[in-house]
Amino acid sequence: MDNRLSIGYSTCPNDTFIFYGLAHDLIDCKGIKFDVTLDDVETLNQIAKTGELDVSKLSFAALGHLQDTYGLLRSGAAIGRGCGPLVIARPGCDLKELLSKKVAVPGVLTTASLLLGLYVSGIPATVPIPFDQIMPAVQKGAFDFGVIIHEGRFTYGEHGLVSLVDLGKWWEEETSLPIPLGGIAVHRRIDSVTAKNMDDAIRKSVLYASENPDLADKYIMKYAQEMSRSVVRQHIDLYVNDFTLDMGEEGANAVNRLFGLSREKGIIPCSSLPLFAY
Repeated sequence: MDNRLSIGYSTCPNDTFIFYGLAHDLIDCKGIKFDVTLDDVETLNQIAKTGELDVSKLSFAALGHLQDTYGLLRSGAAIGRGCGPLVIARPGCDLKELLSKKVAVPGVLTTASLLLGLYVSGIPATVPIPFDQIMPAVQKGAFDFGVIIHEGRFTYGEHGLVSLVDLGKWWEEETSLPIPLGGIAVHRRIDSVTAKNMDDAIRKSVLYASENPDLADKYIMKYAQEMSRSVVRQHIDLYVNDFTLDMGEEGANAVNRLFGLSREKGIIPCSSLPLFAY
């Protein structure tokens, strides 16, 4: 069987690490071949609104809006502890002004933006800009606050900024659950057998990169050119963990809790379809 699927994932080190083996035909994918699209996660979130990709990395916030179109896989997710978005600002900024000042976020469909809304229990004046532009924009005074993700956790101090809130820590304290940031979703037009094979292929790809990190390094660094190797390593160590192999019951509970709280507040729509693709 030769089953060709379009797949999208981000250029972030955790995703290029996860998909290295799969993208280079280094694992058994049970006849599945791939047409790969790499982009930042918010672009992938927006593409998913068209249903163009068969398989895609999505922010969980985006999946919450698109659950009727995409079902979640159990492998490949970014879920964990101590890895949530941070609210950053210039020194001296008052967190009490968060609802009245402009906040730069890495996309309207990102989980970071969703968590900010849950945290403030209101509608902050958010402006979406590319995630790698948030810290320079806050530093220059174009925005009063920013919500940063990815490697920004390790580098905001280099921009003279301070962290005011760790939204992941807040989530963990509120729910006692890990923070669900993003996952791999399959379009519901894809049959359940293929979806399961896809899940198995991603899991094998994670294991392959874990066992052959030096082989994956060139591919990862190709898309992380502005990061030092030490930051890339920190990034992968933080976002690739046991939940990436299989989110399990705890990871699923975290996603369902995020969706439940968001639906209670009318942030994402309800869906009658199951969370998972199979």
